[in-house]
Amino acid sequence: MNYQDIITIESSKRSGKPCIRGMRITVYDVLSYLASGMTYEEILEDFPYLSLEDILACLSYAAERERQTLVVLPKAEIQ
Repeated sequence: MNYQDIITIESSKRSGKPCIRGMRITVYDVLSYLASGMTYEEILEDFPYLSLEDILACLSYAAERERQTLVVLPKAEIQ
């Protein structure tokens, strides 16, 4: 899954938040629906303009962001 082909960031849409295919639905929206317990099927039913690939791209994007997260140690632990 190459999320870069699906997830777009435009400063003029949703304050520059990552969106799906230039639409106004954000990665955060989709992840929130999943976190609340909605299934892929329920999301696709409620938002028929989304595809399973869109949902998987959101998960892939989030996984990549998590992988890139830096751990900042307090100064006391650096020594």
